[in-house]
Amino acid sequence: MLTLCLASIGWMGEALGAEANRLVIRNEAVEVVWDGAGEFQMWSRLSRREFVRQGHFQEPAGQARVVSVRDAALGVGQAIDVACPSGSQYSILVFPKLPFVLFSATLANQTGEAKVVRNFRPVTFAVDLGGSASSLRALGTAGLTAPDQHPGSYVYLAVAEPESRRGIVSGWITHDRGNGAVFSRITNGAVHIDAQVDYGRLLIGAGKSATTETFAVGWFDDARLGLERLADTMARVYQIRLRPQVTGYCTWYSNPHGGASDEKHLIELAEFAARELKPFGFDFVQIDDKWQMGTERNGPAKNFTTHNPTGPYPNGLRTVTGRAGTLGLVSGLWFMPFAGDHQDPYFEGDPDWFVKRTNGQPYETDWGGTSLDMTQPGARENLRHVVGSIRDWGFRYFKMDGLWTGSGTAQSYVCDGYREDNMGDAVFSNPDKTNIEAMRDGLKLVREAAGRDVFLSGCNLSQNMRSFSGSVGLVDSMRIGPDNGFGWPANPYGEVVGTLLAGPTHGSRKYFLHGRVWWNDPDPVYVRAEMPIEHARLITSWVAISGQFNLSTDWLPGLPAERLDILKRTMPAHGLLPRPVDLFENPIPRIWLLSDTRRPARRDVIALYNWENKELALDYPMERIGLDPSKRFQAFDYWAQKPVPAIQGRLKITIPPQSCRILAVRPESDHPQLLSTSRHVTQGMVDVTAENWRKHTLSGTSRLVANDGYELRVACPAGKGPWPLKLAEVSSEDKAAGVLVSSVTEDSDLIRVTLRAPASREVRWSLRF
Repeated sequence: MLTLCLASIGWMGEALGAEANRLVIRNEAVEVVWDGAGEFQMWSRLSRREFVRQGHFQEPAGQARVVSVRDAALGVGQAIDVACPSGSQYSILVFPKLPFVLFSATLANQTGEAKVVRNFRPVTFAVDLGGSASSLRALGTAGLTAPDQHPGSYVYLAVAEPESRRGIVSGWITHDRGNGAVFSRITNGAVHIDAQVDYGRLLIGAGKSATTETFAVGWFDDARLGLERLADTMARVYQIRLRPQVTGYCTWYSNPHGGASDEKHLIELAEFAARELKPFGFDFVQIDDKWQMGTERNGPAKNFTTHNPTGPYPNGLRTVTGRAGTLGLVSGLWFMPFAGDHQDPYFEGDPDWFVKRTNGQPYETDWGGTSLDMTQPGARENLRHVVGSIRDWGFRYFKMDGLWTGSGTAQSYVCDGYREDNMGDAVFSNPDKTNIEAMRDGLKLVREAAGRDVFLSGCNLSQNMRSFSGSVGLVDSMRIGPDNGFGWPANPYGEVVGTLLAGPTHGSRKYFLHGRVWWNDPDPVYVRAEMPIEHARLITSWVAISGQFNLSTDWLPGLPAERLDILKRTMPAHGLLPRPVDLFENPIPRIWLLSDTRRPARRDVIALYNWENKELALDYPMERIGLDPSKRFQAFDYWAQKPVPAIQGRLKITIPPQSCRILAVRPESDHPQLLSTSRHVTQGMVDVTAENWRKHTLSGTSRLVANDGYELRVACPAGKGPWPLKLAEVSSEDKAAGVLVSSVTEDSDLIRVTLRAPASREVRWSLRF
């Protein structure tokens, strides 16, 4: 929650009249005008236009003043404070170099009795984008819709013109006690935004007050950038420092040996993965549900204090973690931190551990069982014991499922758009804690007991979106959608739960959170032999290019070599922040641009996805993709392993049904340049650390994996005569280490050079023309 220190600049009383009471605050990007009669407008100083009008608060406005404010995360800014007759106070705030106007309120209880606030709508306003409301699109957790068809979005909502991408981005940047939502509607021909925060049971004592969460609104010429800045602001407020992104394996969907797998086969898989995939970036193996004690009632068994001695790990879990550790792999374990079962013998003696309903009965929720009360000391000590045991067993990756149970709310699966879930019908041991606060306290306890070296993976938002606010700043990765599968849906823009498109559907609309608030986890990729290879390449490429959390779940030792190779070519993560190009045009974006500007030689990859059941003929402006339309680009299609015709002005290409094309592109040069490599689908971004052209020699440095044939794809200036390659070689040190230049293939515009190293190493190569 923003902590503000205020210093009065001056009061403007109502008695002075509306004109005298007109107040203005501004920073480099935005300006807010308070009209003195209870309404405000917002202006973009960069675009010189009004973008919010008819803004007003939930309560009648009273006196207003401009004050100076100081926040530990955002610095020194300005605010318009408005005092209301109820004793409550509303604040409109701006801070330097922050392209948002912020809203916060302090709710007062001037009565002689405590009162409970279940939800609160602090602010509403009309959006002015200069066009017809019917031409706009709203993007939120419920996907891409017309503004008056969006059921409400949790945490954020963008409203933009699809063609120009101009629009407003709004959302909640704090989540300490409440769960924020944003609603859009069309009234009198204009889009209106309503901000709401749900508390369930926010108790305000007699004569006391409570400060609400903070809401942000900003105008952007490209609303994608606004969404990214919103996530950056959340990260700034919560001082988020993400642990390194990892790549690994989840046992759950494997066939055979799925569920929790078993001792023999998990060790077999770990040994295989360490040998075949670890050199390519594979990090961990994670055991899923069915390892634990207890009875399966209303979902999984929920005694996580010990393993089931008659289950898949009769010798205990340390056997597996010990072997994985010797292989250089991290071990992961699935559990449900806030879920119990009041009928299980383990819990029968401790009924106070559970959240209650208003009738005194334990709070049961579908599949999640009985919610553990994270405000109750005994329940907290039990969780501390569970987490400590899992750590003692040797696990350093925790997959935490059913997080919503910690908020004392009902399961709402699949939950995308806003849905009433009777938040507030739960009774916690500590009545001063709200539903979200209780869940966040539980996650803080997990971190404290687990230690800073444990990777915390949350699961999942779609079970109930209360997990969204409850997890911000407290997990390293988050499942951003429902369970997926390897099948193809009949309607790619319809119901996609349990299919290959669940990840792209949910990961695209929440792409801006990835790498800023947490690592987006879209659920595992699949490459198994029973699915078309085009589907395997599509889903792995989407995860690899979008950069999202990369998990596999197939029985790795049984994969055909060509399927295993797909996994090798899509790990590790590239560590960059790509963007979907057509975010406001298509329910699942079809075009992504990944750009790497970390080194002097810039690299770009255009990823094209066809989610349809028919061929897609794409004709799209390069400028809109984000590349210079005046330049002529050479391109290489990764999976086709061949160049495509040069691109200038517009990208015109066909994409077969249910497949992808991944194009490395570089502007034509007057000399040969490295266009692509075979190591990774990003074609140079994870493996090429240097590239230089000097005196007719192209040289560079690449990271090679042991015994993996590594191909350099070098583009020559098209139509400017032959560029015969005179010599391809590696450094003397690399020669001494056994690195070989094994083959060279030339045609008029492309030269292929293959390198091979007996051990993984960085290799310096040079091509003399």
